[in-house]
Amino acid sequence: MNRLLRGYGFDVTLFESAGALLRYGKFDTAICIVLDIDLGERSGIDARRSLAEQGVTAPVIYITGNDSPANRAAALGSGCIAYLTKPFTAQSLIGSVERARIS
Repeated sequence: MNRLLRGYGFDVTLFESAGALLRYGKFDTAICIVLDIDLGERSGIDARRSLAEQGVTAPVIYITGNDSPANRAAALGSGCIAYLTKPFTAQSLIGSVERARIS
């Protein structure tokens, strides 16, 4: 995803963990945040809620390899702009980021 997004001219910041993302604190220029639902130590949905509590308003795009009605409902309920299931097409990700840019 890093290479794909950079190839379309987007600046990308990668995080090695949900904790690193939550400590980042520089979301004022972010077009969006791409979160995997399964981040290991915590869910992407929990990370999104923590970001919202910090006042982060950047749109969120969720990706998951573990699609389920419960995951989908929780993701949509947390206010995401897109919910992509793996494998997804490059265009579905780019289109979602483009939508986030204009929202």
